[in-house]
Amino acid sequence: MEREFITWLRGRLPPHPLLRLGPGDDAAVLQISDSTQCVVTVDLLADGVDFDLSQLDPRRAGRKTLAANLSDLAAMAARPLAGVVALCLPRKGGMDLAVALYEGMLPLAEQYDLAVAGGDTNSWDGPLVVSITLLGEVTGRGPLRRDGAQPGDRIVVTGSFGGSILGRHLDFEPRVREAMKLHANYELHAGIDASDGLSLDLAHIIEESGCGAVVDTAAVPISNDARRLAENIADGPTPLEHALSDGEDFELILAVPPDEAQRMLVEQPLDVPLSEVGEFIAEPGLWQTDPSGNRSPLAPRGWEHRLE
Repeated sequence: MEREFITWLRGRLPPHPLLRLGPGDDAAVLQISDSTQCVVTVDLLADGVDFDLSQLDPRRAGRKTLAANLSDLAAMAARPLAGVVALCLPRKGGMDLAVALYEGMLPLAEQYDLAVAGGDTNSWDGPLVVSITLLGEVTGRGPLRRDGAQPGDRIVVTGSFGGSILGRHLDFEPRVREAMKLHANYELHAGIDASDGLSLDLAHIIEESGCGAVVDTAAVPISNDARRLAENIADGPTPLEHALSDGEDFELILAVPPDEAQRMLVEQPLDVPLSEVGEFIAEPGLWQTDPSGNRSPLAPRGWEHRLE
């Protein structure tokens, strides 16, 4: 499992004076100088895993590869600065594909004032592989990390969840500006972007923070896509199950002190809605409560790369 490899790597890598935050979060944090910290993230996406080029315009695939990386910067509440793009292209049609990918990326880069500084290209007889590395600037309150959630904090999320496979996983808007605005104006203890799935990414926060969490299932904002997906698959997951586990929603999951959470919910300072879906607790584990208030374990489910 990917998580097991990350655990091994964290135990194997030696400390380094530049490294303020290493593997295990959405991005690394480097201490560039006495007063400057830099956020670094890399994400690799492949045809047949993250998108299917036989079914879509490659411009949409190109946009997604950059948007997924920008979402990692959003999880850290970091300002995008620059990036490099590495392409491993199929030999047949590789030139046209490379152009189309960049035509999908560059408008998004311009939207977030991101400098595309270069990269690398290679070719082979396999499918497209794209690896993007982004640099971000840490803002005044420092990076938003996974390991700061405290018992009593409320679980606050942006947007809605589930059913992204119907198209939103390609065309989502990374919550960069939303994360920076919330981090600047409210006290946030921890954060992550929901790339793997609401329940699984919430499990990542409690694992790093050393606490537990209870999800109020009646409060989870379920997307219309999740409802449509449930209607179209007989005897499949319910809309709620899709919302908890589908992945690639790329919304924010935040740990917020109670008073601040209340203020955020009243003020609703973003163009996208904010919802409270539960709280962090001292007792370890991930739990759920139903509309009657009954509590039971919630199995974290979502997307995980499997290594054999």
